[in-house]
Amino acid sequence: MTIWDTFLWVVLPYAALVLFLGGHVWRYRRDKFGWTSRSTQILESRWLAWGSNLFHYGALGAIAGHVIGILIPNWLTSAIGISEFAYHFISAIPGSIAGLVCTAGLIILIARRSAFSRIRRLTTAIDIAVYVLLAALVGLGTYATVFVNAFGAGYDYRSTVAIWFRGLFWLHPQPQLMATAPLVYQLHTAIPWALYALWPFSRLVHVWSLPLQYLGRPYVLYRSRLAVARR
Repeated sequence: MTIWDTFLWVVLPYAALVLFLGGHVWRYRRDKFGWTSRSTQILESRWLAWGSNLFHYGALGAIAGHVIGILIPNWLTSAIGISEFAYHFISAIPGSIAGLVCTAGLIILIARRSAFSRIRRLTTAIDIAVYVLLAALVGLGTYATVFVNAFGAGYDYRSTVAIWFRGLFWLHPQPQLMATAPLVYQLHTAIPWALYALWPFSRLVHVWSLPLQYLGRPYVLYRSRLAVARR
């Protein structure tokens, strides 16, 4: 194990978490009016509808798979009668579907932002950095799921990546586990920390702005255009 391994699998995750938490507090206190997705729907809506829905639903499926695969230890799935072979077989199919759907959505969103000049002019350097990180993250994750686990020799990431990740929250990371993982898994694991560090300073903060006030309402009232015109 090298100093580089210690930096990637110990220093970087904790530094990214500090920036993630502290950056959100700073952003909320200093830039409440900028806490928005800066939506460009008014400039173009058809590509956005397809790309956004595919990307978000695919990402939610991928996140659910990561939660199950990374946070749930092997002994627990074995205790309920799910063997390692069965687990990887089951996770590979929905994981591949989620990854491909997410990839398709991201490609549409990137193409949309590149194809329409008005949207392109509103794109900031942070937006570009986020898209680059997302493209690398989704691309590597889809490759690992489809070509390594589903149609390849497979890799038991729950014996290395999962144990290392859970150890971070117990303040007992084991960087030597990640040092032995295949390169595609190392890259797919390291890139999210850069994304988390950048998150509070990008439009990604809109993820936390859920319209919870509508949960208790049976309907949403809209003002009629005709009524406004008559007034």
